[in-house]
Amino acid sequence: MKGPTIGVFDSGVGGLTVLRAIHRLLPDRDTAYLGDTARVPYGTRSPETVTRYAENAARFLAQREDLGVFVIACNTASAVAVEAVARLVPIPVIGVIEPTARHAAAISPGGKIGVIGTRGTILSGAYQRAVARSRPDATVIAEACPLFVPLAEEGWTTVGDDVAEAVARRYLSRLGDIDTLILGCTHYPLLEGVIRGVVGPKVLLADASVAAAEEVREIVGSRLPEASGRPPVRRYYVTDLPNGFAAVAERFLGAPIDAPIEVDL
Repeated sequence: MKGPTIGVFDSGVGGLTVLRAIHRLLPDRDTAYLGDTARVPYGTRSPETVTRYAENAARFLAQREDLGVFVIACNTASAVAVEAVARLVPIPVIGVIEPTARHAAAISPGGKIGVIGTRGTILSGAYQRAVARSRPDATVIAEACPLFVPLAEEGWTTVGDDVAEAVARRYLSRLGDIDTLILGCTHYPLLEGVIRGVVGPKVLLADASVAAAEEVREIVGSRLPEASGRPPVRRYYVTDLPNGFAAVAERFLGAPIDAPIEVDL
């Protein structure tokens, strides 16, 4: 037996950056990704609805897979549903907000922290509160960057892309004097080069996908059985449009994937 599977849930495809980071840190572990592509985006839904969707996702993966940890790789769901899901399944449940905020608070040299995300995430104040818990003296400046998501999904993410760079300059110029920037949406790591080009080399970047994956690695190392030598199993579930998901997933992950399985939550 390889040991329990790492389950990753997102409202769509953005959480694939978390999955990519998990694959890099834990290449021999089985993973199962569930993208709720039929109901994306979650940002316009009520907290109660988002919590219900996350609970359904956890229930589904727990029934289909031998889960050892469940990752909510969606900032909107992480803001409202982590505790509810943790009460539902008897395994560690982590979101992307708390580990990323802790990391940003720890690395920021002067406590001047910017956070960018979708409108729903920024308006929720979840990152601002999480940073304050780790570093009460920090100043947090938040900016919604909604156009970054379609840019990432279209693949308009390379340094030198006029559209991506113009959008990034428009958004990021509003952050003012910061020393650390939280990439508070799981799509945004795909635009890291463009973002870095605008904010400059002195601003430290706190990547939600990497922070979440590192927390998963700590849990796996301390709680889950050792992996065997066989190739890892990597399964993909979606609630709509499996062919379209596969094309985007291959761009996010940088490699072909097995055919996703369409399911009904």
